[in-house]
Formats: sequence, C-alpha cells, structure tokens
Amino acid sequence: MDLSGPFTEAERPRHRPFLIGVSGGTASGKSTVCAKIMELLGQNKVDHRQRKVVIVSQDSFYRVLTPDQKSKALKGQYNFDHPDAFDTELMCQTLKDIVEGKVVEVPTYDFITHSRLEEKIRVYPADVVLFEGILVFYTQEVRDMFHMKLFVDTDSDVRLSRRVLRDMRRGRDLEQILTQYTTFVKPAFEEFCLPTKKYADVIIPRGVDNMVAINLIVQHIQDILSGDICKWQRGAVNGHAHGQGLKRPVPKEAEQACAVPTTPTKRPLLEPSTRPH
Repeated sequence: MDLSGPFTEAERPRHRPFLIGVSGGTASGKSTVCAKIMELLGQNKVDHRQRKVVIVSQDSFYRVLTPDQKSKALKGQYNFDHPDAFDTELMCQTLKDIVEGKVVEVPTYDFITHSRLEEKIRVYPADVVLFEGILVFYTQEVRDMFHMKLFVDTDSDVRLSRRVLRDMRRGRDLEQILTQYTTFVKPAFEEFCLPTKKYADVIIPRGVDNMVAINLIVQHIQDILSGDICKWQRGAVNGHAHGQGLKRPVPKEAEQACAVPTTPTKRPLLEPSTRPH
C-alpha cells in the first residue's frame, strides 16, 4: 500500500497506542498535569490530526439525564461523582476503539445545561493517549486497558478550596457548593475514588507542583515516541504490556516525588474551567 499519498479511513495505518490512565479526586489537578505533559512534549501547539499525544476526559462520558435528574442537577442535588453517573458502556467501547488505533468520536457534555450535545470531538490515532478522570480505575474492564496508571494525590483542603473558587466563578452559591461537596463529592471520593489509588503504578503528590515526577513521566513518554521502548508492543499480551514501569531508573531525589506501590497489580477534551469537578 502506498502511504505517501492520500488514503481512505479504511486504509489508514493503525497501531496500538500506549494508554495512560490519570486518576485522582475532584480538583486534584488531573487535567492540569495532563496539560503540562502535553506542553513539555511540545504537543499542545501541534494540529490535532498530527498529534502524537492526545488527552481524553472521562467527563465526556456523563450519562444523558432524565428530566427529573436534570432538575436535581440544576439545584446541586445530583451526584456526578458516583460511578452510575457515567456511561461506562460507551466509555469502554470508545477506549477499545482507541486501543485499536481507530479514529473515534468523543461526546461533548454541556455542564451548564447538564446535557450531551450533538457535536462531538474527533480523536485521531496517536502514539500515547492520556485518559483522565475521577473514576478511570474504578471499572476493571477499563482499568485493565491501561499500560500505565497515574494517581494525582492532592491534599483534600487544597482540592476543596480549588473547587469552591472554581464554582463561585461560575456564579454558583457558596452554600450550594459546600452542601454538594459534603453530601456527594467527599463521600463519593472516599468510597469510589480513593480505594482505586492502590491500582496506580505511579502516585504524583501535589499534582502539577511536583515537577520531578512529571519530568520522569515526560521522559518515559519521550522514550516511547522516539521508539526506544517500542518493544513493549511486541512483548504485550493481547495488546497490553502489563507491569511496564519507568524505563529509566528513579534517582534518590525522586523517591519522595513518585511513590510506586510495592504490591503487584494485574496488568481526552475539556478545559478545567468547563469541568464539573
């Protein structure tokens, strides 16, 4: 096949990307960490059709709400942090298509009206895909797709203050923000998100402020893009390279920056200002 000229979608060369899951609590800095990784790799200014690294957000996969649920959401009485709030089936299928190297259509969710829009975001095949969200490790079927799992670990007081400031800028009432946090956000984090921290390969304390950890991850991604560790694909089982760690040794000064669980585990795109968490 001649790849030098134009080709149809069916003829488009496909390859399996290196899929990285990025989790953490509300306002922990997941999207900011992903954006910083893109920036350091010089990918944020590249045309979306040519990017080697792309970000997909779990927030794009919120379920279509019923009229009653939408009414509750407008009053801050709907739990957006519960696993049932997400269209897991659609999310799984989209990720499977991404792993197969296909062009995918990611839904667009309007957090003002709490509805899924007709317009979609087209995501083209890339070498590395960052999939971020509060519950990306919750479902085993999704969790097992990741070749690397990152958990952004930020102090709860910092996350609350960020959320309050963000929601107030959206015109929301402070009392409603705090009531929603204590009623839904905090309990859901403790029940559903925090327990998935044990699945992380790399824990990033302090989020984007931890540049030692982020630089190590960026170096690992650069190794993938340069082809130095493309052999991970050849040694993968069913397209997955379980247990693949950082290629380069972690220096002593980075020991407190990145915490890697000792227990072996089985082995996006919205701006932060538009997100509900």
